[in-house]
Order: sequence, then structure tokens, then C-alpha cells
Amino acid sequence: MTLPALIASDVDGTLLDEDEVVTPRTRDAVRAAVASGAQFVLATGRPPRWIKPIVDALGLAPMAVCANGAVLYDPATDRIISARTLSTEALAALADIATRAIPGAGLAVERVGRSAHDSATPQFVSSPGYEHAWLNPDNTEVSIEDLLSAPAVKLLVRKAGAASSTMAAELAKHLGAHGDITYSTNNGLIEIVPRGISKATGIAEVADPLGITAADVIAFGDMPNDVPMLRWAGHGVAMGNAHPDAVAAADEVTAPNSDDGLARVLERWWW
Repeated sequence: MTLPALIASDVDGTLLDEDEVVTPRTRDAVRAAVASGAQFVLATGRPPRWIKPIVDALGLAPMAVCANGAVLYDPATDRIISARTLSTEALAALADIATRAIPGAGLAVERVGRSAHDSATPQFVSSPGYEHAWLNPDNTEVSIEDLLSAPAVKLLVRKAGAASSTMAAELAKHLGAHGDITYSTNNGLIEIVPRGISKATGIAEVADPLGITAADVIAFGDMPNDVPMLRWAGHGVAMGNAHPDAVAAADEVTAPNSDDGLARVLERWWW
């Protein structure tokens, strides 16, 4: 493609290496692109409160599409720009469908306030007995009634020991138009966001006011939650460590995240 006007990058498994670090080579490639005038956008399943370490590692504060496209966050001002939410009615319907389709699954939701660290809004709320898919969770455990009592940007369905791909396939049989399923790990965790929301819609929300079209966007990703973004962008790049669905959706496969795959592509234009 010609010189990209906007670079969109997934975080885990893409921008970060296997030690969850932004390597010097990747940091320098991103910073060189930004210094030349390109826009850089993070596109992640992470919530806004998990963006600061990435900003610190890059040494710049790009706009962040969070929660798989449901939230647009500006880390430079610590402000939630927009949030697409599942209503309480939608959450109740989804919870019923999920617990019937996947017996034994636990539920959690992500909520947002005005900023990434809005202490007035418990942001990660889980049902009793929810088994976390990552270390050091920052959740608030509540009753299922309280869990479903406020709008949320995504519903998480977790079953320890299960495969996310299997869970997603089973739930898709029953979901209908209630929401869209995605996942970024195969460790028994799937996520449901509002219907029609994806990383692609979130990036478009950043790009449109700047007069940037999909044709001028290069996107990098590695997991099924990156597929809409990889297909939408003018040039989609799957990492060498990517899930087969991401590889199938991409225009190109680069080196793995452990070998600066993102930097190797950006260096074609910014060296």
C-alpha cells in the first residue's frame, strides 16, 4: 500500500512481545511513524484502565479503542470519549442465554465512567464464584442481580478448562441479534459486545473526523477479535503468531510479536 495515514494496532500478542513488553525496535518504529505525521491508534480488548502501561512504554499517548470497539478513550486527558453499551434488558437476555448454552459458566461485566480510573464506578464486576482468566484481577464481586443492574460495554462469559472457540461456537447458535461474540484468548473466556460493534467501528470513529478512509489504514492483530479490523483496513497484517482466523482475514502475515513483526512492516516507510 501507499504511505499509511493511520496505523491501528492490537496490544497483547501484537504490539507487546511474549514478556508483555514494547521492545525498543517496535517503540522506535511507532514513534518514527508518528513523528512523520501518521496517526497511531491502539485497538484492544483491554479496558481503559489497562492502557497507561502501554502509553508509558511508547512514550506517547495515542487514542485507544478499548473493549473491542465499545469504548473510545483518550489517555492524554484520561477521558472516555464515547461508550457503546449493552442495556440492562440486553444483559439480562444475554445472561440467560449464556448460562443455558454454557452450563457452569460465570459472568462478569465491564463498565465505564468518565475516566479510566473513575472511582465512583466499579468497572469490572463479576458474579459469585467467577474464575478469572488472568492474574491479579481488579474485580468487584456482586450478586447476579447487581451484575445486570447497569449498562455495560461488554459481558464476559468464563468457564475454566473450556476452549473459547468451542464456547463461542455453541453460544452463537442461540445469541441471535442480542450482541456479537468475540474472544482474544482460547482460555475459556468469550466476550459479548453490542451488535455491530468491533475494533473496526472504533477505528472508523477515530479516522472519520480526520478525513482518513479505510483504504489509508494499516492494521495489525493476532486473534479473532481483530478479524473485523483486519478485513476493514486497507491493509491488514496478521502476526506470525496469529490465530488462523486472523491469518485468513489479513492481506499479509509478518513475523511474530516475539520478533518485532509490527516494526518490520512499519520500517518499510519509516526507517
